[in-house]
Amino acid sequence: MTLPTPSTAPGAPLVPVLVVVGVGLIGGSFAAALRQVGQVGKVIGVGRQVASLERARDLGLIDDFLPLEHAVAHADLVLLSVPVGATEATLAALLPHLPEHAVVTDVGSTKRDVIAAARAAMGDRINQFVPGHPIAGSEQSGPDAAQAGLYQGRDVILTPLLQNTRADVEFVQLAWELCGADVRLMTPELHDRALASVSHVPHLLAFAYMGQVIGAPDTALRLDLAGSGFRDFTRIAGGSPDMWRDIFLANSDVLLDEVAQVRGMLDMFERAIRHGDTEQLTMLLQAISSVRRNWGEAHAADASAVDAPSAGGVQSAGDAPPASSPEV
Repeated sequence: MTLPTPSTAPGAPLVPVLVVVGVGLIGGSFAAALRQVGQVGKVIGVGRQVASLERARDLGLIDDFLPLEHAVAHADLVLLSVPVGATEATLAALLPHLPEHAVVTDVGSTKRDVIAAARAAMGDRINQFVPGHPIAGSEQSGPDAAQAGLYQGRDVILTPLLQNTRADVEFVQLAWELCGADVRLMTPELHDRALASVSHVPHLLAFAYMGQVIGAPDTALRLDLAGSGFRDFTRIAGGSPDMWRDIFLANSDVLLDEVAQVRGMLDMFERAIRHGDTEQLTMLLQAISSVRRNWGEAHAADASAVDAPSAGGVQSAGDAPPASSPEV
């Protein structure tokens, strides 16, 4: 990767011009983190809600906002913080205006579909796209939720392509590391399998369980009696319906396989309960509880950060341009 002359000057920031497409929690926090450590020059925002972009500018997350084609014209790094379903249209819209030296990365919660969309949109310029996914988030959304420390100590997964240069991958990796993140490299297949298990399935189960509760004839009573266990389990069912629809469909093959395995575990519990098998039920509960406690103790430091995806982040999709109109 050959960066423009300003970046080669002594003391110049890693990213002279950063373009953030979708300046909400995820994109805004990335810009804020790089700004905090002095590793970004100018930050340009792109989005469909002018009020949100103005707020991001007032907060100092971005220096200015422009239509997509004007914003990327002088970009060194472009961060796509859009719903995964908008990836192809957004990349197709920016590609004619993207400098040859610029690198594009994303924050999508699924990678195989995002990579397929990028290949369709970018063709022989796919080498400029380095797929990524920060494992961080918050229940809050929009530019006001952005925080420079969001990625501190959090995992960011990169799934490099064969067409990527080593320099471009290292450029994106260093940008995330400067945000305080721990960067992991893996294949998109491994990423999608792991995230289906520890993120997508829990969200699907939370939605399904909440749906069962609100479909009951005594819903009001149940909700009135609900306590912390119900609150903890269903919190993630309050996520963006559009975002989770896209994720479930994008990762459907792996997701359905994981759901089948969960169903198998439920069947084991059901058989033990139905037959009054105290020994089997106790064994299941003890084994699972022990692993969960050990994991909780080992990851106690992560408890302050909400486990949320970033397919455009847990932020509203309104923070990013729609597929049909990538301009402000």
